[in-house]
Amino acid sequence: MHTREEKLEAFGRLLDVLDELRVKCPWDRKQTNESLRPNTIEETYELCDALIKDDAHDICKELGDVLLHVCFYAKIGSEKEQFDIADVCHKLCDKLIFRHPHVFPPKDAEQPSDVTTPQAVSEQWEQLKQREKDGNKTVLSGVPDALPSLIKAYRIQDKARNVGFDWEEREQVWDKVKEEIAEFEAEAARGDREKSEAEFGDVLFSLINAARLYKINPDNALEKTNRKFIRRFNYLESKTIKQGRDLTTMTLAEMDAIWDEAKAQGL
Repeated sequence: MHTREEKLEAFGRLLDVLDELRVKCPWDRKQTNESLRPNTIEETYELCDALIKDDAHDICKELGDVLLHVCFYAKIGSEKEQFDIADVCHKLCDKLIFRHPHVFPPKDAEQPSDVTTPQAVSEQWEQLKQREKDGNKTVLSGVPDALPSLIKAYRIQDKARNVGFDWEEREQVWDKVKEEIAEFEAEAARGDREKSEAEFGDVLFSLINAARLYKINPDNALEKTNRKFIRRFNYLESKTIKQGRDLTTMTLAEMDAIWDEAKAQGL
């Protein structure tokens, strides 16, 4: 691993390279906040992909791509004389210090902090965010509108939990899940698509709530299931091709038999 001096030198090198690219490269020179945004989203998802695979090589590489975008936006901000990378770092440090009084006690603190658990830290974090000058004005205002719906639902529920709006016992959530499923089934049977969609949303929201209560990240869980389905379906398709057959001509029972083979092989 590198020394602190080597890390700072490497960060300085990145800033120097970016400065030169901004001047000498036609593509880098023309970029704006708006033009970079789609690429930032893509790079973030590529990092998420590497993280779920637990691939250290790709995590390192993708972190670099995300870091480039952070520095690029700061570079654009400095060109507009709005802020620079130092401002970004200072604002982050100030926020971290303010939101961790149990680690960085304020000078006027009358007694030591009694925050000693991850749950207590999360609750304190949400309370402090609303006290910041530029912080969230309401409990849910810190949930970005652009978040994917599944992740947004989880964050909404998590923030509500931090102020005490939650089930007293996690097992209570199952009655809500069953209630929402029954309401969806009733509307689906009636054939009302708009009401069915609304009720299905409630079903998903209640299941995400259940996942949260049982310490399961629903986005990670669903992604692992997506990958499992892809592995098994690819096996099914590959074996079918080797047999000189076409999936569209096979019966569901025949496909299920090969699917079960994939499961037996741990795919």
